[in-house]
Amino acid sequence: MRIFVTGATGFVGLAVVKELIAAGYQVLGLSRSEKGAEALLAAGAEVHRGSLEDLDSLKAGAARSDGVVHTAFRHDWSNFAESCDMDKRAIEALGSVLRGSDRPLVVTAGLAVRAQDRPATEDDPPLPVSASYPRASEATAAALQALGVNVSVIRLPQVHDRIKQGLITSLITLARQKGVSAYVGEGLNRWAAVHVSDAAHLYRLALEKREAGARYHAVAEEGVPLRDIARVVGEVLEVPVRAVAEEEAAAHFGFLARFVEMDLRGSSAKTQDRLGWRPKGPALIVDLRQLRHVDAGGGVASYPPARAAH
Repeated sequence: MRIFVTGATGFVGLAVVKELIAAGYQVLGLSRSEKGAEALLAAGAEVHRGSLEDLDSLKAGAARSDGVVHTAFRHDWSNFAESCDMDKRAIEALGSVLRGSDRPLVVTAGLAVRAQDRPATEDDPPLPVSASYPRASEATAAALQALGVNVSVIRLPQVHDRIKQGLITSLITLARQKGVSAYVGEGLNRWAAVHVSDAAHLYRLALEKREAGARYHAVAEEGVPLRDIARVVGEVLEVPVRAVAEEEAAAHFGFLARFVEMDLRGSSAKTQDRLGWRPKGPALIVDLRQLRHVDAGGGVASYPPARAAH
């Protein structure tokens, strides 16, 4: 059985590729670069040349496959709306090929829902598509399901290992640049998290379940306080940790300001019950305490201390 994986050379996508291959699947991985193609070949996948912008390449990959896992997303936060529109068009292109068949399409979305004073559940609807939140992954998936596409959605929280940690990676970069690790207000808002290996396993289970219209939460930890995250980052980088007032958030955090005040807690109880998924990877704080980064030569090294602001 051949599965087409978009974003196959990315952080989550490559983990999905390796998970599927280990389970005996043939994998067709999307790559736009020679370096990405080499990584896919090394993992044992077949390379499909193309890109997220090349809709014909996406359709061709889907046409050659028995199922599709869509993990690709252009993380250009300075042009978030444009990235979201690109994602929408990519999902529509993939769905146009799978329409009317039982071949599954697993779509990736963020864990952004309307849930107050509790962790979000799989039954909670996503945030409405708007100028302030333009990501339309789930809305597009729902439209495709109505047209006869066997599509399901996986909502991702902060996906991590010792090298990458979702939005937290950008917070680490900011802390190094500014010489201070910060959070907003009391820092009690919380972000759900999952290790990348557990997320990859969930994609395979969702693919095999083939439940049209299902929503799954790739949540291992329901919510880690932003204050705790900032403190660990400060310890590792050896920079001070401080609270930033709400009115100062935009100036300090830039594009991250829209996220650092959000409470992104989530439960995966229903996902675990329906799919038998049991996350086993290291906790977020454990990975943060052992931070690594890719150096200029492409190797992996420990983060050196940053210079604290004075």
